[in-house]
Amino acid sequence: MSFAAGSPAAQLPVPGPLVGADWLARRLGTPGLVLLDASIAAHRGAERRIPGALPFDIDGALSDHSGPLPHMMPAAERFAAEMRALGIDDADTLVVYDGAGIYSSARAWWMLRAMGFDRVAVLDGGLPAWCAAGLPLEEGVPEAVGARVRLQGDFTARVRPGHFVGCGEVSAALADPASAVFDARSRERFRGTAAEPRPGLRGGHMPGALNVPFTDIQSNGRMLPSSALRAAFAALAGERERLYFSCGSGVTACILALGAELAGYRELSVYDGSWSEWGLPSDLPVATGGEVSGTVNCAVSGEPATR
Repeated sequence: MSFAAGSPAAQLPVPGPLVGADWLARRLGTPGLVLLDASIAAHRGAERRIPGALPFDIDGALSDHSGPLPHMMPAAERFAAEMRALGIDDADTLVVYDGAGIYSSARAWWMLRAMGFDRVAVLDGGLPAWCAAGLPLEEGVPEAVGARVRLQGDFTARVRPGHFVGCGEVSAALADPASAVFDARSRERFRGTAAEPRPGLRGGHMPGALNVPFTDIQSNGRMLPSSALRAAFAALAGERERLYFSCGSGVTACILALGAELAGYRELSVYDGSWSEWGLPSDLPVATGGEVSGTVNCAVSGEPATR
């Protein structure tokens, strides 16, 4: 965030992809440190927020709404324009959080990483952890973003291919003995014994996918220690280091990506369309009750899937 012409923001380093409330509280107000509230759904627009936080609107401007799939990554030009409109500079340090704990904040973190921005961390435990520590809050209707930003930011998108992938890459990964595909949905949704919350989707999972519900790698809204995270992934992936992540709409898959990064994995991809695409009526195969239906053909409503 720009504070004044000719006064460069400090390049505040982050200790890793995760920071605690105490780390953030000690640095609150540091020039060049920008807080982003990435809450979605019921947690979006909450009247309480960490002082100075700006909205990272995944439900709105920071998703591509040109197609039928929810929460899709916008084009690099659009993403960069939205970041610049928030006053974010390439020299800034970003901390993202959400009102649920760690939920949609991991998606914001992964989006920024996919756009080549590395000085970003997720607040462990999110707003609930901040409140539990008795730290200060702003309340009431949020101040207009324009009142906080003195200059247009100079954020530059530097796309990293492979951070977000489509069903073609996932289909190939499912057939690759060196890769593992993880599904962050609940066990019931993965098995097809619980209905999908989005109408029209088939139940079940991708044949060969591995199920690690995102709640299994958290405790009270905070990420498990790195050793426990490594054990959770290695128990299913074995020695495979190339990991892909899916969920319902590409949001909680990013929690698994965050967990894998904390566990020391480095070859990571998120399936942007996730089950919102794969679960549509199509030729994409679905495993239910031990059976596989359909054949691999990445098409949605007859059109090739390119996301």
